[in-house]
Amino acid sequence: MLKSLSIKNYALIDDLSVSFNNGLSIITGETGAGKSILVGGLSLILGKRADISVVKDVSKKCVIEAVFDVGNYNLKTIFNENEIDYETESIIRREILPSGKSRAFINDSPVNLNQLSIISSAIIDIHSQHQTLELTQNNFQFEVIDSISNNINRIEDYKNCLDLYNVKEKELEELIANRDQLIKTLDYNLFLVNEIESSSILSESLEALEEDQRNLANFNSIKEELAYSQQLLSDEKYGLITTMTNLKNSLKRLSESSDSYSTLLGRFSSSLIEVDDISNEIENNLENLEENPGKLEEINSKLSSIHNLFRKHSVSKINELEEICIKLNKSISTSENIDQKIKNTKGECEELMNKLNNKAEVIHNNRKDTIPTFISEIQDIIHDLGMKDAKFKIDINKQDTFFSNGKDLIEFLFTANKGSDYKLLKQSASGGELSRIMLAIKSILANYRQLPTLMFDEIDTGVSGEISQKMGNIMKQMSRKMQIFTITHLPQIAAKGESHYKVLKTQDKGKTITNMVKLNAQERVVEIATMLEGDKISSSAVAHAKQLLN
Repeated sequence: MLKSLSIKNYALIDDLSVSFNNGLSIITGETGAGKSILVGGLSLILGKRADISVVKDVSKKCVIEAVFDVGNYNLKTIFNENEIDYETESIIRREILPSGKSRAFINDSPVNLNQLSIISSAIIDIHSQHQTLELTQNNFQFEVIDSISNNINRIEDYKNCLDLYNVKEKELEELIANRDQLIKTLDYNLFLVNEIESSSILSESLEALEEDQRNLANFNSIKEELAYSQQLLSDEKYGLITTMTNLKNSLKRLSESSDSYSTLLGRFSSSLIEVDDISNEIENNLENLEENPGKLEEINSKLSSIHNLFRKHSVSKINELEEICIKLNKSISTSENIDQKIKNTKGECEELMNKLNNKAEVIHNNRKDTIPTFISEIQDIIHDLGMKDAKFKIDINKQDTFFSNGKDLIEFLFTANKGSDYKLLKQSASGGELSRIMLAIKSILANYRQLPTLMFDEIDTGVSGEISQKMGNIMKQMSRKMQIFTITHLPQIAAKGESHYKVLKTQDKGKTITNMVKLNAQERVVEIATMLEGDKISSSAVAHAKQLLN
């Protein structure tokens, strides 16, 4: 429900603020007074692209703000999907800056035009003769039939299933397309994995092998240096251990003469122990040192194989070879199981197809069962609206193709005259006829789902007083379940409203300004009498106006 509308610096409007009630609200005014300006302003709220030309004073920004009560529209999910804060009383604001740049906000959160359109179109729906053309569009026709046949949730379920089916179909196509290539690479991948695994490289330590290689390759020089080191340490006459032992004994004698040397003795004794340990280790290494040309050859062969594999696979570490091996094994597994995978995926596709066919069949039957009642209801209404000879027909044909909403093609057919053949609605109905058909459809839809606020922009153009009376009754009936605005020139419709607003032009300091005011009971009488007779209203016109209002 639209609770209030504020327009600043737009077209002929300086500053307009107006509040609205539920039910049927009437908007009247002389031709050129600015009713279309009001619709244009609301269209910006709906996401229409802004144009700097609509700004009254280009030195200031234009602001259009609408407050909506959206508590009954179940819009929380849509708000969340678009990452917008949900409020039962939501504010939509559109700004056009002097630079020409446009900004939009919902509950003070910046939004793009697509987000604005998604949210606002679920809240308010403007119908002019131009917008009525959507009646001829296939998507709208399906929306009508599916709303009446309670298919909306079923179609959502069908769409989810269709999405899964499309994913599986794509997966199957890719598997089939890749099968030959996978089979071709299977043998080569098996060879590569065998080459790596048979070399036992993955269990080796490159660092350890290289250390062993250095030791074996430098056997003679290592032995020579170990022997020389052992000699320097252990020579009975000039060896380091002999010298250090003599020094230790000297320090021991000093410590016996004076306690001040005890600490020095302790420190040196620790050093002697460490040197003695080093000597023993060198001796052990020398004793265990063994020349082994065979083992050296073996290690050289392993290292050669490793480096060859490194170059082949463009790596430098054994763990990188291990990762390649894992990938190759995965590819091998995929190749070996490709036929089974294709078979399983085909089975999944067939299962989903059966589900889709079953769901589409239910949707089709619901549509088919609903159509006769819908046709009867709409013909009753349009006959009352002056289209006595009009006939309505809906063809529904099941196809082999899965569409986004089932497997049906649907056509709205119409003939306005006796003896004329049915033709597509868009080919056979005039603008005025489409307007009345749209009104009839909306009145039926209102019985099946919560519709957004509706604004009819001169939907009654070209109809007689009697027909306008009936159109007014229909809108009055609809307004018991929803908020409706209608812009009209017809007093018969204007009299049906619960609230009446007049759009008028005034002159202020040489400037033309459009304003909108809510009429009281007496002002409504005068306005409707004026609509009946013009500016010079008679007492009979006043009486007629009062009669219409009662």
